[in-house]
Amino acid sequence: MLRPALLVLPLLLVLAACGEDPRLKALNEGPPAPAGVEGSRDAVDGLIVGHRLMAAGEYELALKEYYRAAADHGLSADVLSAIGSANLKLGRLGQAERMLRRAIDEDERFAAAWNNLGVVLMEQGEFGEAARTFQTAFALDSGESVEIKENLQLALAKLENPAYTSEQQEEFELVRRGSGQYRILTTP
Repeated sequence: MLRPALLVLPLLLVLAACGEDPRLKALNEGPPAPAGVEGSRDAVDGLIVGHRLMAAGEYELALKEYYRAAADHGLSADVLSAIGSANLKLGRLGQAERMLRRAIDEDERFAAAWNNLGVVLMEQGEFGEAARTFQTAFALDSGESVEIKENLQLALAKLENPAYTSEQQEEFELVRRGSGQYRILTTP
């Protein structure tokens, strides 16, 4: 029993001495960033990076950035809505619904979160609740968004006639425009 301990002790002493050698300190720090490049302390906000990744169709990476934003900013309505939107694009409807409902709990006046929740509900076949959700989004948006109005009209048509299909199937995509402003665009 004593012999293995005698073999491990010199190894531990060598390793402990390595950490204190000033010649090895540079190996633990890494090279400096090139001139003109911002350091990691000035990293771009996770929400901005996530929005850019969403626009590029990289939903899984966007979700990771939104989680980073949550670590930096907390679970604000913006962050929760962004996480819900990414989950919606990934087809994770249950997770998207939970996040969007939490976003609405944080900020009941957030029209984009209401709209996205309506999209999730439409995907789940919950046309009645989706129509009420789109009505709320439309009212909060003061009727300014043509896209929310079209979502509401589609939900009401589906509610009236569940077999209703529009002649041209359109998907709606939520894109961030400035601070707290959203615009819903149709994708070809």
